[in-house]
Formats: sequence, C-alpha cells, structure tokens
Amino acid sequence: MAHALVVEDDEIIRDLVTYKLERMGLEVSCAEDGEDGLDQARAGNFDLLLLDLMMPRMSGIDVCRTLRADGDTTPIIMMTGKVLEGDIEAGFAAGADDYMTKPISIVELGSRVSRQLRRPSV
Repeated sequence: MAHALVVEDDEIIRDLVTYKLERMGLEVSCAEDGEDGLDQARAGNFDLLLLDLMMPRMSGIDVCRTLRADGDTTPIIMMTGKVLEGDIEAGFAAGADDYMTKPISIVELGSRVSRQLRRPSV
C-alpha cells in the first residue's frame, strides 16, 4: 500500500485530501506545519508528499528544497491558494514534481496523485 504525507495547516483541506487519498487506497499521515512535515518526511518512508505552499514555521517551498538537498526523490505535489507565476516557478525550482491550486478539485487530485505514484523510481 502506498503511503502519502499531507502537510497542510488548514484542517478542512487536510481532512478533504486525506479522505480522498484513503478512498484511493493509500495510507495517509498528516502534519500541520512545515517543520513537523519535514521531520516526518525524513523519518518516514513515503511514496508521495503533498505540501501546502504557505504554512507556519516553514513554507512548503522550504520543505521541498530541504528534502531535495538531502537527496530525497519522493514525488512532491505542491498545493496553494496563491496562483502567481512566481510562486509556481519557485515551487518547481525547489524541486516540486507537480502543482495544484486551491480550492482543490477532488477529481484533479486523484489524477495527479495517480500519475505521481506511477512514475518510475529514481
């Protein structure tokens, strides 16, 4: 069973994403801020990370950049309500594999998650 880590400070969005991933058959762990998400990502064995862009204590971009600097190749989907081109570019520059804007579409989430889980391991 694939294991995903959802790092999202908004409880409603975190619960929605978790519900969808569990319905897809994934095991899901959650974190409410970037520092906790980074700690869990480093300690766990995840097949996919979903990171909010703007979070307390550490942004999703900083989490992504740090994990990539550690050599972590786990697929990362960034999620954000900010749709400025600079934010999208910063997410990809930090090493994100995909980007979703909020409000999250459950159908789109399922498609993007499935695509990332099918990608070959590096």
